[in-house]
Amino acid sequence: MEEFSYRGYTFEQIKKMELTEFAKLLPSRLRRTLTRGFTPAQKIVLTRIIKARKQLIAGTEPKIIRTHCRDMVIIPSMVGLRFGVHNGREFVEVDITPEKLGHVLGEFTYNRKRVAHSQPGIGATRGSTFIPIK
Repeated sequence: MEEFSYRGYTFEQIKKMELTEFAKLLPSRLRRTLTRGFTPAQKIVLTRIIKARKQLIAGTEPKIIRTHCRDMVIIPSMVGLRFGVHNGREFVEVDITPEKLGHVLGEFTYNRKRVAHSQPGIGATRGSTFIPIK
C-alpha cells in the first residue's frame, strides 16, 4: 500500500506543522480562509475537536461532532475523528482520513437529492382536469 503524502509531505510531517505552515500548502481559496481566521461557528467546532482529541488520548471513543459549519477546512487535528455534517435536512456522518486534508466538510455531504419524476397528477395539465375521479 502506498504511503499517503500531500504536496510532497507525509502525514507525520504535516501533523508536526503549525497551522500557518499547513495553510501555505493549501490552494489559494482555502489558504485565504485560514489566514483570515476562523468564524465564531468554526471556533466552536475547534473547541469540540480539542475535547474529542482529549477523549481519544484517554482511550474512550469520542462522540460524533455534529455541525452545521459546512465551510470548515479540514486540518490535520481533525484526522481520525467523525463528524455529523448537516446537509439541510439531516446530519450525514463523515469520517476524516488524511486523504481529505485540504478539503471542506461540505464537500462530503450532498445537499441536493435526485428528482425522480413520475406521471403527472390530476390538474397538472389542461387535459387531466377533466378526468373523472371515481
